[in-house]
Amino acid sequence: MEQLTQKLGSGEMQIQELPIPQLQNGMILVKNHYSLISAGTEGSTVKAARKSLLGKAKERPQQVKQVFEVLKKQGLVQTYRAVVKKLDAYSPLGYSCAGEVIEVADDVRGFKVGDKVACAGAGYANHAEVVSVPVNLCVKLPDDADLSQACYNTLGAIALQGVRQADLRLGETCAVIGLGLIGQLACLQLKASGVRVIGIDVSKAAVDMAATHCADMALTRDTPGINDKISEFTDGLGVDAVIIAAATRSLDPVNFAGAICRKKGSIVVLGAVPTGFDREPYYYKKELTLKMSCSYGPGRYDMSYEEKGQDYPAAYVRWTEKRNMEAFQQLLYSGKIDVSYLTTHNFKFEDAPRAYDIVVNRNEPFLGMVLHYDKEKEHKKEAVHVGKMQEIKKVNIGFIGAGSYAQGNLLPNLPTEKEVGRIGVMTNSGTTSKRVAEKYHFDFCTSDEKEILENDDINTLFIATPHDTHAYYVIEGLKKNKNVYVEKPLCLTMDELVEIESLCAEAKRGVMIGFNRRFSPFAMLLKKKMGSGRMSMLYRVNAGTIPADSWIHDREIGGGRIVGEVCHFIDFMTFMCGSKPCKVSASVMEDPQRLDDTVNITVDFENGSSGVVAYYANGSKALAKEYVEIYSSGTTGIIYDFKKCEIFGRGVEKHRLTSQDKGQKNMMNIFFSSLKTGKLPITQEEIFSVTKATFAALKSIQEGGVSVKF
Repeated sequence: MEQLTQKLGSGEMQIQELPIPQLQNGMILVKNHYSLISAGTEGSTVKAARKSLLGKAKERPQQVKQVFEVLKKQGLVQTYRAVVKKLDAYSPLGYSCAGEVIEVADDVRGFKVGDKVACAGAGYANHAEVVSVPVNLCVKLPDDADLSQACYNTLGAIALQGVRQADLRLGETCAVIGLGLIGQLACLQLKASGVRVIGIDVSKAAVDMAATHCADMALTRDTPGINDKISEFTDGLGVDAVIIAAATRSLDPVNFAGAICRKKGSIVVLGAVPTGFDREPYYYKKELTLKMSCSYGPGRYDMSYEEKGQDYPAAYVRWTEKRNMEAFQQLLYSGKIDVSYLTTHNFKFEDAPRAYDIVVNRNEPFLGMVLHYDKEKEHKKEAVHVGKMQEIKKVNIGFIGAGSYAQGNLLPNLPTEKEVGRIGVMTNSGTTSKRVAEKYHFDFCTSDEKEILENDDINTLFIATPHDTHAYYVIEGLKKNKNVYVEKPLCLTMDELVEIESLCAEAKRGVMIGFNRRFSPFAMLLKKKMGSGRMSMLYRVNAGTIPADSWIHDREIGGGRIVGEVCHFIDFMTFMCGSKPCKVSASVMEDPQRLDDTVNITVDFENGSSGVVAYYANGSKALAKEYVEIYSSGTTGIIYDFKKCEIFGRGVEKHRLTSQDKGQKNMMNIFFSSLKTGKLPITQEEIFSVTKATFAALKSIQEGGVSVKF
């Protein structure tokens, strides 16, 4: 299938052949009939992409600051890779479309193949021939619905949420400042609800359009005596509410809203405007309420709602983003509003880049731009070949998952193509798989896991997917007789671990896990100096806070921070003392959200060694993240964030690196070398015992800090 993409670095825009996106649980596949270009949001994205690097930096000072912070902590190489990855990636465009369902996930109810639907969501409802969309971002439509209007779905819901925030009654008056697509849609919905509408914009063309279709009075911002005209229209009261749908860096919209709003009225911000309003003379004396409208409505930015399909009870949250979309579509279908006048341009999908040129260059008037697709075209799930087939080598790899970590640390450290065959890449997103396949010279890209798992040429599988899928892909890879490299954690449950252990015992292949820190230069130096034996170890981690709603904290998806990250540090201590962990106790600092991410974990090892992982989420970002102390037989080794190392014995040895090195490159070299010998660099027993130790830490926390043997 074809999809519109652009590169953030160059602004290059192209329609390219990509794999059909993966159909995951809770999602439906939709063949697009129409999609809408949002000139405001998307136009800004495209303009930013076409700017020079200096222009991009000036526009995003916060991101530049973040780059420098990464540079300080991780060094030039890793920072460079992260920036290049961002600038060089194919980014999808679009977030509002309508079409027909062509496939439904097994766990989805309420949709069937052939249904007409309207879809929303950046990263989902893209400008593409086929899209994969979660059910809470899809609305089922009547079979005879006008899909060319239904594709306004996202913008209609955004406007409707703003209208709801204004909380107006029949006969009241609302001013809408900014008469672009969102503003026009808000005016239409207000008028349909019996509210008197005043439309205001700097553009005479926009004002004239509103006067014709959706406003009881429409004025340009520079109309002489505009305040008096609005006062006269409202019988001297002022408007009951103002919806700001403009996009500007000026404070004028928010201050003007204060001037025309009645006492105790409401002002709702929909557009991208600054809110540093003047307290005097309006907001304070009138006791005005200023509200920020959250996009499509409740559910937006809630992963459980949007990605897991968990709805809010209607009795408690009457209008969610999906119910707002449904209400908007009902207004369209009933004929209470008509958005056809908003469409100033229709383009065939293949002409989409020309539409964006108009948006960027503004060489002709425009408002709504609708892309229409070939409705009769059939689409097959098949790999997209990007290079010529490679000769079969001793080691031939396939990647499942290729996100930020894989692109920053795994893929750049692959052996040369002469040494290792690069066969296929699978990701959920076709844009990612295509770019990775091109950049790292794989034969093909796909969104279908079978293309990787059932490919007999691939004998070594790399798994860099979300945590909850690791066990599944490890198990399937072993069943297909492939060597498996998996990023941590190995799995999220004991049942998964038992199955993996059983398969490894029977399989000819093994599992390697991305415990990179044991392969760092300083880890290997300390190991050489201190050997194995009884050790006392301290691993302090300034982990920092992660928002409570992050997927990492979700036990079903991320497994939590102990399973998802602390495994690194337990493995490091396992490597250093040369013995497996056997007993764990954990003491956690309680917090209201029960994140369990500020914790002291004591680990006992079979050879009598003992270690403490001090994992703290409540510290300052200014402090380096990782600090290690190892004590054994009169020698002490200290590692400072994998940049500096000191060894205290008869004297003091000091070692320093120019940049942080946590061992990723060395790990990859050693792993591929091990495939030739058949002896993996981390034993299966060590991998399994470290995983059991993280589960034991969780159990200890749940049981009040008791020691857990395993």
